[in-house]
Amino acid sequence: MVPRFPRKPASSSPGEDKGDRRREQLLALGLRLFGDRSYAEISIDDIAEAASISRGLLYHYFKGKRGFYNDTVRFAAEQLVQRVRTSDTLEPEQRTRAGINAYLEYVESFAGAYVVLMRGGLGVDAHMRSILEDAREAIVSHMIADGPGLKRTPAVHAALRGWLHLVEGMSLDWLETREVTRPALVEILTSALWTIVETAMAVDAGEPAPTRVNPFASLGEPR
Repeated sequence: MVPRFPRKPASSSPGEDKGDRRREQLLALGLRLFGDRSYAEISIDDIAEAASISRGLLYHYFKGKRGFYNDTVRFAAEQLVQRVRTSDTLEPEQRTRAGINAYLEYVESFAGAYVVLMRGGLGVDAHMRSILEDAREAIVSHMIADGPGLKRTPAVHAALRGWLHLVEGMSLDWLETREVTRPALVEILTSALWTIVETAMAVDAGEPAPTRVNPFASLGEPR
């Protein structure tokens, strides 16, 4: 089954609309709070004070600090997935670059929230891991659906998941070092995507992998 992060049905009353908006505002606050400080450093009173609401209302929405944290992480994942869904009016190559750029734009704009999503704040936690896995699968499924002639084979699926792990690792490193510009990182990740998908499709077709120049081949040769 492909996770889709389904949206809630439209509210049936103005009161429900207001409640949904308030909840989303609280989740946006959660992105900032947990992005700046660890889960253990933030108390339920800190959250209530920052949101200018009572503890009781916070419990009404989220059943406590853990519930608030879980929903904040899911909110971060949903926001990331939505960002990479680019316009279908663009050509495939443009959509690829636009999607990667949108991903990195989210990483840069919500750095703290992205780190929380990728690394979590509760150690090894099955629920947190499942939220991240759902986000990954949603992104991969979106890429396959958007790719002309691309089919969901084991090789393609594995290649795209591996590439996405590369994106996550390079994004975290980029946040810390800023070793390259965002446009440069877009080009690196775009080239890596095309290479890995092309190879996976060749594997599916029973053909040799595309021949490429190995930049490491001459490293061991004497100068």
